[in-house]
Amino acid sequence: MQEFTVLPFDNTLFFLKRLSLLSSKVSAGKLSLQSPTMKIFSQLLVFRRFLLILLTPLLLLPLPLIIRTKEAECAYTLFVVAIFWLTEALPLAVSALLPALMFPMFGIMASKQVASSYFKDFHLLLAGVICLATSIEKWNLHKRIALKMVMMVGVNPAWLTLGFMISCAFLSMWLSNTSTAAMVMPIVEAVAQQIIKAEAEVDALEMTCANGSTNQALELDESISECEASDWKEKTKQANGYNKDVAHTVCKIEKEKQNPPPTETGRRYRNQKDHMMCKVMCLSVAYSSTIGGLTTITGTSTNLIFAEQFNTRYPGCQCINFGSWFILCIPITIIILLFSWVWLQWLFLGFNFKEMFQCGKAKSAREQAAAQVIEEEYKKLGPVSYPEIITLVLFILMALLWFTRDPGFIPGWSSLFPQYKGFATDSTAALLIGLLFFIIPAKRVSRTSNGENTFFDYAPLITWKEFQTCMPWEIAILVGGGFALADGCEDSNLSVWIGSKLTPLGSLPMWLIILISSLIVTSVTEVASNPATITIFLPILAPLAEAIHVNPLFILIPTTLCTSFAFLLPVANPPNAIVFSYGHLSIIDMVKAGLGINIIGVAVVMLAIMTWVVPLYDLYTYPAWAPILSSVNNTGP
Repeated sequence: MQEFTVLPFDNTLFFLKRLSLLSSKVSAGKLSLQSPTMKIFSQLLVFRRFLLILLTPLLLLPLPLIIRTKEAECAYTLFVVAIFWLTEALPLAVSALLPALMFPMFGIMASKQVASSYFKDFHLLLAGVICLATSIEKWNLHKRIALKMVMMVGVNPAWLTLGFMISCAFLSMWLSNTSTAAMVMPIVEAVAQQIIKAEAEVDALEMTCANGSTNQALELDESISECEASDWKEKTKQANGYNKDVAHTVCKIEKEKQNPPPTETGRRYRNQKDHMMCKVMCLSVAYSSTIGGLTTITGTSTNLIFAEQFNTRYPGCQCINFGSWFILCIPITIIILLFSWVWLQWLFLGFNFKEMFQCGKAKSAREQAAAQVIEEEYKKLGPVSYPEIITLVLFILMALLWFTRDPGFIPGWSSLFPQYKGFATDSTAALLIGLLFFIIPAKRVSRTSNGENTFFDYAPLITWKEFQTCMPWEIAILVGGGFALADGCEDSNLSVWIGSKLTPLGSLPMWLIILISSLIVTSVTEVASNPATITIFLPILAPLAEAIHVNPLFILIPTTLCTSFAFLLPVANPPNAIVFSYGHLSIIDMVKAGLGINIIGVAVVMLAIMTWVVPLYDLYTYPAWAPILSSVNNTGP
């Protein structure tokens, strides 16, 4: 699930912290800036956010004062909110509340009308999904699934990497990509370090000719499992927003791990190949956590935002649901995942097909170490518990209800209520299962001192406090602000005005329009949050499709998918920041790898939208549910 949790690794702060460091050095006298201009500049850096918040509305104020139309006033609000979102001068949720203030003041929408835009069907779906995610994480079901998948794939380094990627992608379909990366990375780090230790031990044994001695490195290092496990747990909690009080401590731990003493740095890797292996494993976790979220409507916040805004703008279209989106995106996810795996292997380790597919070969020290760590981690989980079983059953039941509500090729369970057609949505199923998590007991058993009598202390699978900890309230408000902006653009006729100005683009080939829009959002999402990016571009691209008289899905689907392709920088995506904090990667490593993944992602999305997606949604036909503008410019594929 892409971006339900907002980490303190946001894009703007990454650069602003460095500017702040410069200004602090200046004030401390560590840097001598004798120029008065530079002194003034250093002082401005201290108030950069305040100046941005103050100057942005003032500099844009001539727009509504001079033009004096509802379209201009709505555009003013849109520009102010968009700039605040892109720069994150204010918290995203705070900026999202500005339409509720500005639209009534400009007379675009009444206050009650704006307020109703902030809570939609999306929020009910999100609440149900978070109930499931809370229970999965509380009872460690996600860790059991990830380890089991890796054990099934095998411990050959290339296959091991693929196993981690498949595990992360699957978990990310149902959990946030941040939670997935934070959970899997400690396991990957333990596996990588044990592989390095095992091979170092083998080399030492060969050099001393001590054949027959026990390879102690194959045993799980207790100091890692007990001492560092607490660090990993703190890091996981901080990444998911569970423990905000220990933020300073965790940041300190991360900084110490990223900057070991020079003597330790030299001993961290035996050779260049070990370092490359660590890079591949880290990047595979980050990228697969994001790629997997594309598969389901609930997998990432951008998908949810698209579905809600699309269904709100085009209520006559009932083609976007959980089942249809899964059929659309599962081939895209699989292809991108496999090509990403090949790309990362080739870029850092080379791709030896003969070695990978060689059967009957004895396991190397590297493979034995990896298998040992994974098995030990799995044994720590113990037998499958009652809460895990109930959570898994409810998880499967929720997925089945989503798939069978309105599959399209056969009547779904929603057809059992013909008099209420369209009333039940995916949020209905999500809420039904979500409520069960608060009702079904977790079966806590207590025994008396004689060990004979037992009684059950009723406690549900999850509590309200645990739900609140996992619920991404900032994203919920951010999405509500996007809905308010979209409604304001409709009521002020700004969307119609934008569509009329974009009509000349109809002379371009359809594939070129899709490619341009996909590349634009892919570039913007590297420096802005994914939810903010999709919220800004959807109200612009929907009128574009209507203006050039093409199926809106032709442009909106690839744009939505490409919004998730934030692979270039550590600050572009929370999973990128999590894996970068382990200290194995440099910025240039992530840029080189991420550029290739971006190209692969855009190419696969373009292939999909021009081939198998066309008959799925009848994209070459302008649908009846889309508005027909008075002046259109037809465009063929």
